Amino acid sequence: MEKENTFDPDLVHEIFKLVWKRKAAERGKNELSENMDNEVGASSSRRSRPTFANANALKLSSEFLRIFIAEAIQRAATIAEAEGSITIEATHLERILPQLLLDF
Repeated sequence: MEKENTFDPDLVHEIFKLVWKRKAAERGKNELSENMDNEVGASSSRRSRPTFANANALKLSSEFLRIFIAEAIQRAATIAEAEGSITIEATHLERILPQLLLDF
């Protein structure tokens, strides 16, 4: 059986964890500034909870990313071909991106 061309779910998970950590740090900074504006000794009612994704969610996210990127490449290639170019340039991606994001 041939292996599917898709993103590695472990890689997607690591990317998600990086984003979650950054968002948590950002929330922590916002809560700290809010607490400084409130009474002294007031504590945040929000507790930091770990964020996680199960294996099926990671597989689905990986497949979604694969489809999204394949579609972006196909649309950009169509634009490049219409312009007589043999390579996809950043401008081709910029032109297809608004509609691509609306479609997904």
